[in-house]
This record gives sequence, structure tokens and C-alpha cells, in this order.
Amino acid sequence: MSLLDRLSDASVWNAFYEYKLSLACPKQFTGELKRFIDEKRYLPVCEAIGAGKRFPLPKRSVLVKMGTEKKRVVYTYPREENTVLKLLTWLILRKYDRLFCRGLYSFRPGRTAKDAVRDLLRTGKVIRACSYKVDIHDYFNSVPVEKLLPMLKEALSDDERLYIFLSKLLLEPGVLDHGKEISERKGIMAGTPLSSFFANLYLSGLDRLFCDAGEIYARYSDDIIVFDPDEEGIKKKAHSIRENLSALGLEVNPKKECFGAPGEGFVFLGFLCTENKVDIAPATVKKLKQKMRRKRDALSRWEKRGGFGGEKAAKAFVRIFNRKLFESPRDNELSWSRWFFPVITTAESLHEIDLYAQDCLRYLISHKHTKSRFNVRYDTLRSLGCRSLVNAYYEHASARSAAKEKPEKDGEAGSGGNEK
Repeated sequence: MSLLDRLSDASVWNAFYEYKLSLACPKQFTGELKRFIDEKRYLPVCEAIGAGKRFPLPKRSVLVKMGTEKKRVVYTYPREENTVLKLLTWLILRKYDRLFCRGLYSFRPGRTAKDAVRDLLRTGKVIRACSYKVDIHDYFNSVPVEKLLPMLKEALSDDERLYIFLSKLLLEPGVLDHGKEISERKGIMAGTPLSSFFANLYLSGLDRLFCDAGEIYARYSDDIIVFDPDEEGIKKKAHSIRENLSALGLEVNPKKECFGAPGEGFVFLGFLCTENKVDIAPATVKKLKQKMRRKRDALSRWEKRGGFGGEKAAKAFVRIFNRKLFESPRDNELSWSRWFFPVITTAESLHEIDLYAQDCLRYLISHKHTKSRFNVRYDTLRSLGCRSLVNAYYEHASARSAAKEKPEKDGEAGSGGNEK
């Protein structure tokens, strides 16, 4: 049976829904998904796929990072088709996880960014080793489809119908740009559900090269890090990675390529790992503070134009960053805190961010950068909904510690239960 046949199975959809609930996805998304399943809106899409009809074209969008000139092209299919592709991706990633080696951590069942960092630190060698970290420039949209297809055909040799369907999606040149159909090379289409599987598969050969050799290596999508005891060795590995990427038609992002010396720790996936602690990387903290500053200034201008009052602007700031820091922004993303809290071992950077956020709020309310802004007390900020990252982190750590201790306490109480 092809995985395509399972797309019309109500029990599969229900299992997918339960999985999404377990991830603490936004309630709006899970509510929409439940209605989609209950109303069986997936059936027309499944019938069209089964009949071999042309799949709707993806919409092309350009995202511009606020305050920068960086642009990112993403693609989205219509809602019904996109939801069906999400289920298909979920099925594919589970059935074909065996294709990937231990060094890959992205988009895999039971593996996360925190596992990548913890596994690296668990070796006990990385802090005293040289490191090389690299990021691939525009990875998803620059993958040459003609090079990916033979890999895909081999990977899906047991499901020819699935291969034919996926290859048609990849070879389709058309996209919708402002409502008009245009043709372009779009790689594995960043933003679409299936791009996660394609991204894992395309560099699986590079992963195996290092993992089969027993090297300390990790990859999360387009972020790669490798270690070696000495400087000469790490240079050779860096050269090997560059050569392999070049052969695959990919380019290194020079701004995110760096070497680390023994003893200075390493930065990976937004974490700074040193001998004594794991904290949020300084660059990640800086980016968040820049976003806060830009949003503060934009809200200040908005408040002055409308004459709404500083507290209204401050409430908007709190609402925006509470959502970013504590809530899952989309169904396929972890919130900022859920990404960092399970791994970091110190609240130092969190304290810095808390102070900066409070300073932004005091400015929005007082309209002053002078010391008089401190006349706005912390109790006022709390009344607006301001949440402390430091407090949330310690609450998370306490809950995690209690969860670890509970089986042991049950055993001590003589419950006789299975503690696995």
C-alpha cells in the first residue's frame, strides 16, 4: 500500500490530530484541524491526487526581516491541499526515518534541537576540541531538483506512486505571484510541508560521511557543526564539507561560517555551550533585543499618531512578545521558551532580556529615556501582563525536576508499579 492511500483514512487523521495536540499547538490551529477532519475536507484532495490531476500551484511570497534588507522567499499551497501535505509529511518522516543517521536532528520523530546540544556535550570532548560551524545559503530554495530526484527515487523505491507524486510537485515550474502564474526554479520550496523531508534527504550522504567515520558531528536542517582535537584536523573537515556542498550545488553562508578554538566553547542552534554552562547565544539575545527595540519605536509612533496613551502601546508590546516567547507561533514551530528552557543551565541571558523588555515598556508609558522612567514601577508592568522569562524558566526547571523525582518517590512508597 502506498502512503498516498492512507491520506483518506479517518483513523490516520485522528492520530495526526492527537499528535498535534501533544505539541501544545495554537488552539486556533488544532480547532481548525479538528473541523477539517470532522467535515472530511481532505477527501476531495485525496481523490484528485488519486486521479493524477494537476496539483494546485503554490503561492510565492517574499518575507522581509523587519529593520533589515534580508529577504526570504517562501511558498504556500491552498489551505486544504497544504493540510493534506502536512499529514503526508508526518507519515513520510516516520516511515523513512531509517534513512537518516544519528547526526541528523531536524524534523525527526523523537529528536529535537535540545537532543543535538545534549548529545554533543555528553561526549565530554567538544569543549576541549576545535569546532567548525557552517550554515548553507538559502538552502531550501537552492537545492537543484535534478540532483535530488535520483536520491528520492532510491529512498522511495518501495512506493513508486508516492515518488511519482512528489517528483511532479518538485518538477512543476509554475507558481502564483500576485495571482499570476510564473515559472521559476524554486528548489524544495521553503515554507511547504514536504520541504522538511527533502531537506533531510538531500544532505543525508554528507551526514553519513561523518557519522560512519565516528566523527562528532551534528546537523539541524541547514546548520552543521563538526569537531576535531586539533586545528589541522578541523580545517580538513571544513574543506570536506565545503567540497561536498559545492558538489551538491549549494553555497556556504560566509557570515555564518566560523571556527572555534579549544576551551572557548561553541555556538549551535542559538545556544552558547561552554565548560561551565549552556546559555542563549549572544547573537540570539542581540536579535531579540533589536526586535524589541524596533517594535517599541513602532508602537511609540503609533501611539503618538492616534493619541491612544502609553499604556495601550505597552499592552500591545506585552501581547506581541508574550506570544513570541511563551506561545507556539505556528503549528510547526516551538515557542522561544520551549526551544531554550529545556537546554540552558543559567538564567543570565534571560535576566538581560527581562530588563530590556521592562525598559522598553517603561519608555512606552513614560515617553522618557531618563532615569525618571523608573517611576513606572514593576507592579504596573505586571498589571499589563508582563511576564518574567527568569521566573518562567525556574518554574519550568522546577516542574521538570519534580517530574523526574516522581517515579522514584512512588517506588519509595512501595507502590510496586512499573517505573519504566
